[in-house]
Parts: sequence; structure tokens; C-alpha cells
Amino acid sequence: MSENIFFDLSRLKYLGKNVVIGKTVRIRHPELVEIGDNSIIDDFTYISTSMKIGKFCHIAAGVNISGGAGFVEMGNYVAISAGCSIHAASSDYISASLDYPSVPEELRFGGIIENIFFSDFVLLGAHSVVLPGVNLPEGFASGAKTIVRNKKYDSWSLYAGEDARLVCKRANGRINKLKNTGSL
Repeated sequence: MSENIFFDLSRLKYLGKNVVIGKTVRIRHPELVEIGDNSIIDDFTYISTSMKIGKFCHIAAGVNISGGAGFVEMGNYVAISAGCSIHAASSDYISASLDYPSVPEELRFGGIIENIFFSDFVLLGAHSVVLPGVNLPEGFASGAKTIVRNKKYDSWSLYAGEDARLVCKRANGRINKLKNTGSL
């Protein structure tokens, strides 16, 4: 585990064993973040929401995970590629809202806050965007620059594009074999 210049690692809600956190990772509220064993968070990642990261996860460089009062939970063996952005909260673009953190709390209204859940073995391609309320099943994968909206997705399937369209089913025989032998 490396030392971090942007926050005190001892302030994390939970820090597992063999965790690697890049020196330039910024976690705005570390007391709301749990990081499971053997996980890695690469440099220039920013987390500004309550979050639980499972075991053996990898968050690549330059990832933004936001959500204010929202919550993001990642299962085990999840990989978030470089440049992804994950948002458990968003302004409402159809109805006017004042939900920005710079607005005094007594004037704030509107916005969308919906938790995000990733099951085990989820893989997000580079620069994918995950919007509020998304619930990804086991083995979900997105191609690069996919916009992942709140809709139903099939397990062990690859989605791509601005509408996250189904591309194909993913082969998962080796993972099933490891799960069946108790190795995972």
C-alpha cells in the first residue's frame, strides 16, 4: 500500500489487505469509502461519493466516481478502465434544478440521486459513462465510450455505444470452472 498525499488512508471506513492506491488518488470523504482486499486504484482517480469496492478490483487511471448523497457498490473482480465516469447523482436536465454543491443547502432542490450496483466480474471499457440508478449483472462488459443508462442488462454480455446495445454474449467457462472449484 502506498502513501497518499491527498488524504489520510487511516480515515477510510475500511481498508483491506494488499491494497494499492496511487499517490494522486483523491477521495473527498474517505470515511464513507470501503476498499476490499487486493484492490488497486490508479493515479488521478477522484471519488466524491459513498462507495464500497469489493475484492480484487481495479480502477484505472483518470476515473471519476461522483454522486454526492448517492452510493456506488462494486462486487468482486470488477475492472473500471481508464477515463470512465460513474455518477450516482446528476442534475435534472428536463426540469430545472439547483442541486450543485456550490448552491447553499437551503436553496437546493431537484436533481437525481440513485445508487449504482456492479455485480462480480463487471468490466467497463475506457471512457464509458455510467448514469444514476444502474444495476449491472455478473459479467457485464461495455465497449469503450459506452453510455450505460438505467435499464435491464443481461449477465455475461458485451454492450457498446451511446445506447449500450447488446453486441454479444461473453464466454465465461474459465471463470465458472474457477468458481466451481472454489478458487474464486
